[in-house]
Amino acid sequence: MITLHTNFGDINIELDFDKAPISAANFLQYCRDDFYNNTIFHRVIDGFMIQGGGFTPEMAEKGGRDSIENEADNGLTNDEGTLAMARTNEPHSASSQFFINIANNGFLNHTGKNPQGWGYAVFGKVTDGMDVVNKIKGVATGNSGFHQDVPTETVEIESVTISDAYSDK
Repeated sequence: MITLHTNFGDINIELDFDKAPISAANFLQYCRDDFYNNTIFHRVIDGFMIQGGGFTPEMAEKGGRDSIENEADNGLTNDEGTLAMARTNEPHSASSQFFINIANNGFLNHTGKNPQGWGYAVFGKVTDGMDVVNKIKGVATGNSGFHQDVPTETVEIESVTISDAYSDK
């Protein structure tokens, strides 16, 4: 279990190392490195998802590690409450940023190993704290520089704790 301690409350996450070993290990390592501490959910779209893991409260982008392989063909689907890796249009460009689906987003699922079909790799799910996710999805948003859908009120991941269950991962 991983807990994201946000200024809106705690979000407990379970990672799926069986179906998404690369993405789960990537996320866990960022947590171990305290990378997510003092980062924000910088993109919030009610009815879609909340995205975080790459920006400071001042909207400065944090440099992450190298990109990872897209595991969206793992059979996991972008259902409400699942976590997936955020990426650019390049299918294998995910690094530190992730999002929590706040709706069933089947259009993000893998359909084929081509530019239109790669999808977004699900690697975990919220096990407790969807009430917090739902509070976050309701914040007012606006623009910040070139970024859209940025919360006008800071939604910060203050710290992360990792349970002993992941000590052998």
